[in-house]
Amino acid sequence: MKRIVVLTGAGMSAESGVSTFRDNNGLWQNHRFEDVASPEAWASDPELVLEFYNQRRKQLFEVEPNIGHKALVRLQEKFDVRIVTQNVDDLHERAGSDHVLHLHGELKKARSTMDPSLVYELKHWELKRGDLCAKGSQLRPHVVWFGEPVPMMNEALKLARSADIFLVVGTSMVVYPAAGLIHSVDSSAPKYYIDPKAFEMHGIENLKIIQRTAVKGVPRWVDLMLERA
Repeated sequence: MKRIVVLTGAGMSAESGVSTFRDNNGLWQNHRFEDVASPEAWASDPELVLEFYNQRRKQLFEVEPNIGHKALVRLQEKFDVRIVTQNVDDLHERAGSDHVLHLHGELKKARSTMDPSLVYELKHWELKRGDLCAKGSQLRPHVVWFGEPVPMMNEALKLARSADIFLVVGTSMVVYPAAGLIHSVDSSAPKYYIDPKAFEMHGIENLKIIQRTAVKGVPRWVDLMLERA
C-alpha cells in the first residue's frame, strides 16, 4: 500500500471557522504573537497567555471539521495516510484520520511546567492559574512557543522521507522547520501543493501547484488519487 504524507497548515482549518492569530480581535489586536506565545510571555504574564489560549480553545469546541478534513479520511480506503499538521486543533482526528502528528502541540492538552512528559487531556476550554500537574507545578498550554524546539520534528522528517506521495495543504511554506519537510521527500515522489497562494519552489522536483482553498482543492485531489489507485 502506497504511503501518502500530508502536511497541513492554518489554511486547512480556516474554513472551519478556526481563526488565525491575525483574525482575532479585541485584546489580541494590541499584542504581537510573541507577547502571548513565547516562554518570555509566560514568564512575564502567564494570565494573559492562559487567556489567549482559553479563547482559542473555546472557539475550537464550537467548530467542526470541513469537507477538506473529511476528504483526506477517504484516502485511508486505499492508501497508508500519515498527516503532519502545524495546527494545534483536533479537526483531523475528529474527521476520522487515524494517524496525525502534531508538530506544534495540541490545544486541547496541557502539560506540566516542571515535567514536560506529564501531559493531560482537557475536557473543557478553560485552563487557569492554580491548575496543577501531579507533581504540583502549574499547567501550561501543550503547544510549541516561539523560541522553543519542535520535539516532533525528527518524526516528521522520517515520515517525509517515507512518502510515496507528498501533499501540502493550506500553508505558506515559509515557516521553518515545517517548510523544510518537502526537501526530505524523495525527488522521484509526486508532490502536490494546494493553497490559494501556492508557488513553485526552487529545487523541488515533480511538484504540481494547485491554487485552490482546502475545501475546493482537497476533495478533487482525493477523487483523483482514488481513481488512479
